[in-house]
Amino acid sequence: MVDDNGQELDRLQGARHPRDTVRLFGHEREEIQFLTAYRSGRMPHAWLLAGPEGIGKASFSYRAARFVLGNPDPQSAFVTAARTLDTDPDSPSNRRISAQSHGDLRVLRREIEAGKKTIPTEIRVEQVRQAIQFFSSTSNEGGWRLAIIDQMDDLNRSGANALLKLIEEPPPRVLFLMVTSSPGRLLPTIRSRCRVLNFRPLSEGEIVSAMLDQPKPPDRATAMRVAPYAAGSVRDAMKLTDPATLAIIEHVTTLLRRLPAIDRGELFAMVEGLTGRDKTADFETVLDTVNRWLGEQCRERAGEGARRLAPLAEVWEKSARAASETDRYNLDRRPFLLTLFADLAEAVRLSHSI
Repeated sequence: MVDDNGQELDRLQGARHPRDTVRLFGHEREEIQFLTAYRSGRMPHAWLLAGPEGIGKASFSYRAARFVLGNPDPQSAFVTAARTLDTDPDSPSNRRISAQSHGDLRVLRREIEAGKKTIPTEIRVEQVRQAIQFFSSTSNEGGWRLAIIDQMDDLNRSGANALLKLIEEPPPRVLFLMVTSSPGRLLPTIRSRCRVLNFRPLSEGEIVSAMLDQPKPPDRATAMRVAPYAAGSVRDAMKLTDPATLAIIEHVTTLLRRLPAIDRGELFAMVEGLTGRDKTADFETVLDTVNRWLGEQCRERAGEGARRLAPLAEVWEKSARAASETDRYNLDRRPFLLTLFADLAEAVRLSHSI
């Protein structure tokens, strides 16, 4: 469903919707695993597509749905010879999926209720109950019936329990493709009944290729500048293409790479530029950049042991609390940012000296 401005809640502005994404960048291993299972005749009825946000899990789910709905016989010559999940985007089945009119595909996602203006934060339990009714009927086209849940993280407790009952006793020839960015938060009983595909963040090269494949792509130079800061996520990369945002990210990253050294004049100048109410988005960009950098440091240095990483983890936790308080009580951002960079410098120094 779309909002009053015609914008779907699961569509990133300027980007192609996952159901219309024909080319998938990366995830060849996951694609082969799915195809192998389908050809085997022992297809798991529930798949959990797990990994960070914006890396292509939803696009994969639609890609898999197009393949299965367009090729309902896993022993057909086409399926037997297939090496990928590529299908003809102009086939009748795929056109119906793109038009959201395929009778054997149900998509559960956050939707604005008719007559309401508020943006929903959950997939409503009523949507799950409608899906249960959908699966109680026979296939419209004599093949599979599929449900894509994007995302499982948006299901409330009641919806998750209702879905669990359906997964526990599935009708024949049904397939659940469930997208999640936080598999550890799902009901253990749901996880235990699913085949899990773990999706990795994309490489910088894959990020660039995916960005250039969008309907309104940035120029290649911008895509290459953005890719190192996207944490493997096309969604994040597309959000960073604004020149002013990208300039802030590059500036903050330069300061972080110099740690434990701090150019106080440069730091003060940046902090002063983030004090106004109209600078909230820029302030959040700084915080996101710091958090991304801390995450990268912890991943890259994981082999050095917990003692070396402890100072970085502590400042990460401390800064999250302080940032929340600064926002909640509308505090002056300058002391927070100056303290943050002082703490980061000390954490880097300690992590290298232990």
